[in-house]
Formats: sequence, structure tokens, C-alpha cells
Amino acid sequence: MAIAFDKFFKLALGSNIDPYPYQVSLARADWPDVLGIPTGLGKTASVIINWLYKRHHEDGRTPRRLVYCLPMRVLVEQTAQNARLWISNLKDNNFYRDKDIPSVHVLMGGDLDRSWDLFPERDQILIGTQDQLLSRALNRGYSMSRFRWPVHFGLMNNDCLWVMDEVQLMGEGLATTAQLQAFRDSFQTINPVRSLWMSATLRKDWLDTVDFSSRLDSLEALTLSNEDNNHPAVNQRLKASKPVNKAPCLSTDTKGLADLVLNEHRPGSRTLVVINTVKRAQALFNELQKKKPRADLVLIHSRFRPGDRKKAMDELLKTPGKEGIISVCTQAIEAGVDVSSSVLFTELAPWASLIQRFGRCNRDGLENDARIFWIDIDLEKKGTSAPYEAAEMSRSRRILERLKDAQPGQLPGLDDSPRYLQVIRRKDLVDLFDTTPDLAGMDIDVSRFIRDSDAQSLQVFWRALEEKAPGPEEPPPAREELCSVSIASIADVQDLPRWRWDHLDKIWARVWRNADLYPGAVLMLDAGEGCYDSRLGWTGNRGDIPQVLPRPDKVPEGYDDDSISISTWQTLSDHTEAVVAELRQLLEQLNLPDPEMNKLLVLAAQWHDCGKTHPVFQEAVTRNADPPKPDTIWGKTASKSVRYSRRGFRHELASALAMLKHGLPDLAVYLAAAHHGKVRLSIRSLPTESRPGQDDVRFARGVWEGDVLSQADLGNGVVMPETVLDLSMMELGSGDNGQSWLGRMLRLRDDPKLGPFRLAYLEALLRISDWRASMNQESGNE
Repeated sequence: MAIAFDKFFKLALGSNIDPYPYQVSLARADWPDVLGIPTGLGKTASVIINWLYKRHHEDGRTPRRLVYCLPMRVLVEQTAQNARLWISNLKDNNFYRDKDIPSVHVLMGGDLDRSWDLFPERDQILIGTQDQLLSRALNRGYSMSRFRWPVHFGLMNNDCLWVMDEVQLMGEGLATTAQLQAFRDSFQTINPVRSLWMSATLRKDWLDTVDFSSRLDSLEALTLSNEDNNHPAVNQRLKASKPVNKAPCLSTDTKGLADLVLNEHRPGSRTLVVINTVKRAQALFNELQKKKPRADLVLIHSRFRPGDRKKAMDELLKTPGKEGIISVCTQAIEAGVDVSSSVLFTELAPWASLIQRFGRCNRDGLENDARIFWIDIDLEKKGTSAPYEAAEMSRSRRILERLKDAQPGQLPGLDDSPRYLQVIRRKDLVDLFDTTPDLAGMDIDVSRFIRDSDAQSLQVFWRALEEKAPGPEEPPPAREELCSVSIASIADVQDLPRWRWDHLDKIWARVWRNADLYPGAVLMLDAGEGCYDSRLGWTGNRGDIPQVLPRPDKVPEGYDDDSISISTWQTLSDHTEAVVAELRQLLEQLNLPDPEMNKLLVLAAQWHDCGKTHPVFQEAVTRNADPPKPDTIWGKTASKSVRYSRRGFRHELASALAMLKHGLPDLAVYLAAAHHGKVRLSIRSLPTESRPGQDDVRFARGVWEGDVLSQADLGNGVVMPETVLDLSMMELGSGDNGQSWLGRMLRLRDDPKLGPFRLAYLEALLRISDWRASMNQESGNE
């Protein structure tokens, strides 16, 4: 039903507060490229509620996925909570039927909210950190199965509105967002992708990257209008008084700073202390604890497990009691957290960061005696400016020494533009399409394009390891177990045992060298080795023993693992027909613009599992269970234990080789080969796979030259004749059978009518249809 935006906005918020004029303008016009609105004036609500409004009215210009990118973990959950509340309020007012309700998903590593990638036809809000979202957009998703990378790459680069919030904190990641939008415009996508950059301090020239620079002059920006500035609530916030004073002690004087904070704190109010590093924040928190103040104490930073972080955030955001709340925070509090204080302490920081921090004091302009104290740092000492540049902080100091009041409407602007050291180029993006690791098992490192090097992190989790080493049956972590840790801080803990999952050998391999630590890695630690405290977060102290949390049941995936076990037997033809039916239904809902692509997708689905007629596959699925019919070709087994006689066997490679043998188009062949994410651009044997007895026989992924696929009914009236497999295409160059596999696949990737984004999206749709068909079969047997 059609409804005016102001009424929609009120219903979503669950209040009678009118939207600001700029929020109404956003609803009436097309999406801008830049949203430059001062802190505290509802940028998050503006974008999310406007996206809901535009999607509800099906304006045709708003993509069905809203990807909300935040610089820090602590901002993600609050944003997701707000989005779910607004959608719930609209549902309660009958705006959505159950199947049409937009879903909200959090992407922060570990046991990710994975249900979102099963439903590309639905309206979805994906909220995550720049680490998790940008790594997926670059086809190297952090903290997830490498075999699922291409699905997220395809979905996040098609039919999305990307929103980058608080961009002043994004560092190198900001340049990557601009470059990615330039690449999408250049390579083209299936259904449009737009980008919106937001900040109270953003300037267009921050987006001046090599491939995006030509768009700068045409970027549409939305800022406060005269009508906004004259709005009573806006005027009150912009003129909120916040006297600024220099603290009488340096940041290194922890005891002096603790005394100052306690002296200035007022009962019944909230005091925020923003410290630049986790270590100094923990030290100040410990010092305050020693003094046993009556006020509630809380520590907020990004190095907590989710459960402990939520407890801390709940403590911070609650209404202060009689004695009030004192919160020691890192930069995590700078942006996106809707909280205000009566007294704010902040260490010296770059001016853009200080503007954000000032916005956490007297946020609504109702305090009569708000105060800000800035804490100086001795920049002459090595390392004291971390994680910032000393030159940036020196410029801020000069401003602060003249500043008497941090009234938002009168704050000095920004003079400097960021200097990007690592900018992703077109060739880098193209190279990242191939997800095959190199011969040493390594991948292209994208961390330099996602975050500044000194802020790079990995994930750790703890298990009770009785044998002092994990067995291969130890499952991967649930999201609740994971703690984000800087690479430098885990490297500093000497002789700390740590393990990562080796997908080739299918074991938890010991990580001996610090040089092998990389951003996005997931490491298992022995709980007995400590390093974590529920109130302090990651400490690196071996005496801090963490509680061991419940673990999931599943085991990490290896190269030759297959999800082919369900609760009942299913023939190859039945399974294939189910996949084709799922795909047709999905395509009907997505309404892709190119009918030829639809036809080739369906063709790929019809043949995608023909390689399951391979004797290695059929022997494996029937070895530990008796099928109901003899002499039947099975696509799914009721056996719970499936192991191939050839290690590394991949039925989808057999499918692709058979399709080539029968002259099917290269695009359909590629999509069938890639439907598990393990055979894509290149074919080569792996060091762990089984080898044929003769040295002159080609082999790759458990498929050997001359293997025979029996005649098979593929469903829908399609029959594959007996087929002898030919692996000559794994050689470089052209041969009797035409161009090599690599040459054919590169030609597809580089085809102007396809390109990496469109190709990955088609790949994702076939894989999703396969997943959904298997899930439906499983649920139908319960």
C-alpha cells in the first residue's frame, strides 16, 4: 500500500517524531552518492528506513540487498538491532506479509549468519565490518569456507546498495570501496550496484582514486539544507555547548588520569573516556577498579567475544543509575553508537576522529554543564601516537590549543585528504576471481586493500584440549566463541600454541611462525594457555583463563568433502530435476535481463551432476548402506559416512569434462564445474590426491584419463550416453580438442558480455539452487 514517507518513518521508529527535512528529501529523490550529515542527526535511520520505504514502493531504482558497511565490530550489533526493531514495527502495522519481510543478517566472522546467501531473490539487509564485507567483495571472505567465497563475491557485487558509514575510520578500505564501484561500472553487473558514503566529515576528494576519479565531479551529495538548519531539534544539537579543556596529565599518567575522571564524574550521569589503544584502555580500567568507585564501570573495545561485548554494550547504553556510569572506550565508540555523555575525556587523535568523539558529549544539546577534556600525548616517544600518524595528531593539537567550545555548528573543518598507500587496481580484481591456491597452498593477500596494516586482525577461539593438540574431529568455531585480535598482539605472546584448519590434509595444523599469521585467519587456542578475561577481553596474559563456550557439531570442510548424505536415497535424475525446478523458480523471481543467460544456467543445472555416474562416486555412496534398488544411479545417499576410494575425487570435474565431450557451451561447462567452489578457472592435481598406477596417465582431482561414465538418465528427458573422459585440456595451449581448460575459462571471465561479477553471480545461482533442492528433499523426509 502507498503511504507518505513521514507516516512510514514514524511507524518504523515507533514514535510520533517527524523526520528531518533531509530525511524526507532522501525519500523523494534518487539515492545520492554522498551523505554528509553531522553526528547525532539520524544518518543510520535515514538510510535503512528509506531503503525499506523505497523497496516497499518498488521504485525499481533501489537494489534488493542493502549492504551496510561499518569500520568496527562494536557498531554492527547495535545497527542490526535497530534495523530489526524498525522492520518489526512495520510488520506490526501490516506492511509485510511473512514471506515478504526483509531479513537482517550480521556478518562478523566465525559461524556467520549464512542463511542470507540461500535467498538472493529476497529483500535483505547485510550488516558487517569492512573486514568481513570487503573481503567477500574481493572473493577472499574472511573467517568462512574458501569454497563459499565465489557465492558471496557474486551476490555482493550484484543487485546491492552499498552504504559505507563513518568513512573517516575506514583507512585503506575507503579507497577500495571507490575502486570496487568503478570496477562494477566498468565490468557491469546483473542488476545495478550503487554506493553511498556517509560521514559528518566526508569530502568528495577522499574518493579520488585512480579508477573512480572521473566520477568525482558528477557525484550527488546530500547535506543539511536551510530548512534543516532552522529545524528546532537540529538547531539545538548544532548549538549544543561543550566547553573544551586540556587535562592536567598526560596519557601515560594512568593514576593521575583515573583520579581526574573520578573527580569530574557526576552521580547519575554518564562519563566517557576514549583511549586510542586497547592496552592503555585496559590499564586505565584496572586503575579505576582499584579505586572501587560507586559508579558502574564498563570497558568497551573490539577485542571481546560477542557475548562479553554485548554485556559491556548493554551496560554502557543503559540509563545511568544513582551513581552513574563511567565507560572506558577505544575508537570503537567514535561512530555509530547512539550514546551521549555529560563529561567526555579523549586522548589526542586526528581531527576527523575528534569531531566524532565530541559528538558523544551532550549529543542532544540538553546538558547545561557538559564538559570535554583532551588528554595530551608525548609524540616524541616512539610508538605513542599509535594507531595514528604523529603528524596528524600534531595538527589536531594546534586546533585544540585554540578551541574553547566543541559546539558542532562551529567546529573547524578538515583540510587534509587521506593518502592511500595500497589501492586495488583492475588487474588485481581480475586475478582475485581465481580462488585456487598456489602450489604452496597460499592465496593472494587482500588485507592491504581492506585495512591499514597496523590495524589488521585475525580471529581466535579457545577449546579445552586434553591432549594439548586438537584432533581432526574438532569442529570450527561458533560465532559466539570468536574474539578479534590484532596480529601484532598475538605475535607478542611468546610460545603460544595455535592451530589453523588445513583444508588439504583435513587437520588442525600447528602455526609455528608469526610470519604465517595473516588477516582473517581463524586460530584455535588451548583454553589452558589463557590470554582472555571476560571483563577485559583479549589480554595476552597467560594467567587469564577464559571460560570454554559450547562448540558446534560440524567438522571443517576439506577439498574432497561432499554434502551428499541426506535422510533418504535419491536418484540422480530426481535430484537433477529438483535442482532444475529450484533454478527455474529462482530465475522467475529474479527476472534476469538476458534470456540467453537463463537458458545456459538451466542447461548447466541439467548436466551439473552427470559426473556422479563415475564408478568412484557410486561405489562410495553405496559402500556403507544398502540402496533400495540395485543397478540404479544415485545422486544422494542415506549413508552418513561417505569416503572416496580416490582421495581428492571431485565429481563436478567429471561432469564438466563430459559436457565438453558432448559439445556443450563453455559457460554451462564452467557453471557445472564450479558448483561446489572447488573446480573453477584452473585444473591441476593436488599433492594429497590419489595417483594412477601409470606415470603417463593424466589425473586431477581424483579423475583419471580414460575414466568411463556410464549412460545415465539426467531427468527431464535428457540422457547422457556412455562417455570416456579426456584430461588433455588440463595442458596449456590448444590441442586436438581445442583450447585448454584455462584458456576457455579465462575467455569467459574476460568476455565483455560476462565479466567477473556477472559470471560469479550466475555461478552463485546454480549453487544456491543445488543447496535448496537438497534442503527441500531433506525437509520433505522428516
